[in-house]
Amino acid sequence: MPIAVYILGLGIFAQGTSEFMLSGLLPTMADDLGVSIPDAGLLISAFAIGMVVGAPLMSVLTLRVPRRSALVAFQAVFIAGHVVAALVPEYAVVFASRIVTAVAYAGFWSVAAAAAVSLVPATAKGRALSVVATGLTLATIVGVPAGTLMSQHVGWRAAFWGVAALTAVSLVAIRTVLPGGHAADREVPSVRRELKGLARPELWVSFAVTVLAFGAAIVTFSYLAPLLTDVSGLPEGWVPAVLSLYGVGGLIGMTIGGRVADRAPLRTLYLGIGALTLASAAVALAAPNLTLTVVLVLVLGVAGYVTNPVLQSRVFTIAPDAPTLVPAVSTSAFNVGITLTPMLGGMTIDAGFGYTSVAWVGAGVGALGVAATAWAASLARRASRSVPDAVLTAVSLPSAPTGR
Repeated sequence: MPIAVYILGLGIFAQGTSEFMLSGLLPTMADDLGVSIPDAGLLISAFAIGMVVGAPLMSVLTLRVPRRSALVAFQAVFIAGHVVAALVPEYAVVFASRIVTAVAYAGFWSVAAAAAVSLVPATAKGRALSVVATGLTLATIVGVPAGTLMSQHVGWRAAFWGVAALTAVSLVAIRTVLPGGHAADREVPSVRRELKGLARPELWVSFAVTVLAFGAAIVTFSYLAPLLTDVSGLPEGWVPAVLSLYGVGGLIGMTIGGRVADRAPLRTLYLGIGALTLASAAVALAAPNLTLTVVLVLVLGVAGYVTNPVLQSRVFTIAPDAPTLVPAVSTSAFNVGITLTPMLGGMTIDAGFGYTSVAWVGAGVGALGVAATAWAASLARRASRSVPDAVLTAVSLPSAPTGR
């Protein structure tokens, strides 16, 4: 595997740490910025909004731009946004910086995926994308707890400086090792053809499942730090370790999901989202019991991520003629879930229902995800009457990573 592919994974690790680290920074950020924890939680939604808009927009705008130039530009904007957020004390400025940096991050995702594929032979494309996507999984396991530790000891702004510095290292490495200019055999996609490929009802049902499944997974995680400390009684110093445990669960779930996704995609969705729904309800009920809650955090990680390989790969089998916009819209779908459910969780907290209410939100959204999966299964059965089963269950390429 070319070293450039690993360097692209480093870029995802650096920027992905920023995507999720706020789950461990919310209490200190809220205090420092003079806002409530639910308002601080909106910073997670702000980042997701930028990802929703940025993924399809940047994938189209950079079709004709040399990939190395686009990647460097995206990272430069990302770094600048984090420096601004670390220096300026106003909540509104930090909110705006989260949107801007998310747009840049979404653009980096799209171009990094295309660049990784272009660097390897056809037989290694899946592995190359897996290497890049592993960056975000490692960010959840290592980067997020590290950011939480920095926040606890030297302030949340130090975590932003750390992300900016690591992204700068990645920028220099990409500028050094990634080939410049356009690849000689690069085929510029047709936006018109890809838009036509998106016009399939079953594709949008699949996107709806993605919104609900990952929204259910992220809402409890978004408020996990205050839930653990204020309800379960976990000492603040142990929060990074438990967040890391969630990341370990996510890695286990991704591994399991990747192995079974091609053989039984819909069954994986049913079981994974169903388990996530039950685990979320269990967290809401068992939150005062610290030991049981910590165990359930691991279960949440496994159940929340076991469906991701299916969510990302199924869209390729449904719309193989839209290889650029389909993964971009899929990225947006993931982030619609990240946008909406933390907002719903914050609303329940503001309404006086406490931190356990966010887990009930996760359970409710998960139940809707199971229903949407049943709808997707119905459409798949209809399609199977005119399309051979082998096409429906074909081995699929990973999508432009969302890292989810």
